Amino acid sequence: MPEGDTIFRAARTLHRALATRTVTAFESVYPALTRVDVDTPLAGRQVAAVQARGKHLLIEFTGDLILRTHMRMHGSWHLYRPGERWQRPRRDMRIVVSTAAFVAVGFNIPEAEFVDAAGLARHRQLAALGPDLLAAAFDRAEASRRLRARPDDTIADVLLNQRVLAGIGNVFKSEILFMARVHPRTRVRDITADAVERILAIAAQQLRANVGARDRTLAPAAGRRTTGSLHPSKGLWVYGRAGEPCRICGTAVRLEKDGADARLTYWCDCCQPGVSRTRPAVG
Repeated sequence: MPEGDTIFRAARTLHRALATRTVTAFESVYPALTRVDVDTPLAGRQVAAVQARGKHLLIEFTGDLILRTHMRMHGSWHLYRPGERWQRPRRDMRIVVSTAAFVAVGFNIPEAEFVDAAGLARHRQLAALGPDLLAAAFDRAEASRRLRARPDDTIADVLLNQRVLAGIGNVFKSEILFMARVHPRTRVRDITADAVERILAIAAQQLRANVGARDRTLAPAAGRRTTGSLHPSKGLWVYGRAGEPCRICGTAVRLEKDGADARLTYWCDCCQPGVSRTRPAVG
């Protein structure tokens, strides 16, 4: 599933390309979207803004119409010049928003709907989101309160819960907990207040560092960097490194898959022994 930094970059890139431009054509394989376009055509409207909210991407059109999409596991937005060959086959296309200068194509997007501003304000999924780590005014106190309200959950599960904290996925979950020196299976009730603050500070710092000023619609996990190293093979501390030596202590990195979605969690038993205050944080 694309994480918050990927969605943020996608929204920023789409906004820079599409904002203030007039829609020349709209296409979708989803009948509900097509029906809206037939009843109130998008062609002739302008793209007012594109923004991210957690893992949701919102394209706002003039005339009080907003396209909300969620990528889930395999969805993505691409940006092309008119006539440029797509990098994905047409059978993967779900949505196309065309302007004279750029064409935005949503591939394999499983969740999409049109809403108006009032509908967006009361949208169940968006209203339930926890504080967004990439928001200009990230509410760390509220994030801490929501996290602490789930004492029986493991910290790995809580970090992935978008109702607690918006934007973290499997990659950042593993990297943040390694840097904070907290074992992923630690129950929230067993984590010190200082460690909670450390986790939240690292989470905000890492997501913001990984959006930077780069202008790319999508960035693969390999493009993320948490270690500070510019070496192409040393960008992450533990994610994707099962069985390899920990970059700090040399212990083999562990891997566990959880639940029906086989969520991946990586950690080091030595650096993350389960008691958050027994090791200094990285960085």
